[in-house]
Amino acid sequence: MIEKNEYMRELEYLYSKSLVLESASDFDPVLWFHWLDAVAHIDYTLSVAGYSYESPRSIMAGEYMRWRVDEEKKGDRPLFKPFINWLKKNHPDTFGSLPALWQGIYADDDPAQYRSFRIILDPVSPKPIPAYVFHTFIDEFFKKDLLKSMYKGASLSRLFGTFQSEYKV
Repeated sequence: MIEKNEYMRELEYLYSKSLVLESASDFDPVLWFHWLDAVAHIDYTLSVAGYSYESPRSIMAGEYMRWRVDEEKKGDRPLFKPFINWLKKNHPDTFGSLPALWQGIYADDDPAQYRSFRIILDPVSPKPIPAYVFHTFIDEFFKKDLLKSMYKGASLSRLFGTFQSEYKV
């Protein structure tokens, strides 16, 4: 039997999490999309590191991620990146409380990016992201405070509404 590598353990940690006590349908739809998108990128990156590109798990996740590329362009979803940069400038405390992955991927001055659906924190570094970093990412996305703030009318959702009204003016 093949021993599990550290990335597979983090993938299992991701799937030990639950949203049972949350009402995802009551989340702000744009925040929910980008929350789920980040978790999907974590899943895909860990799957590729834990298994291989050719594993059925990685192939299925890749197909799902390709579908999401077009979904990201719908409605107000494209406003998420400018919203994160607006938070950084106008609400640094809120920005600082966001998951580090959102801060890195969406802040204009950070080199982190999604590349081929994988999370890349430093595009010039050939080193893989250490597995423990994913543990931190997972914990940040499942923090109660973040989840509570994403409900329609909650703090992060209200800030997104404020941003939308300023951005569209």
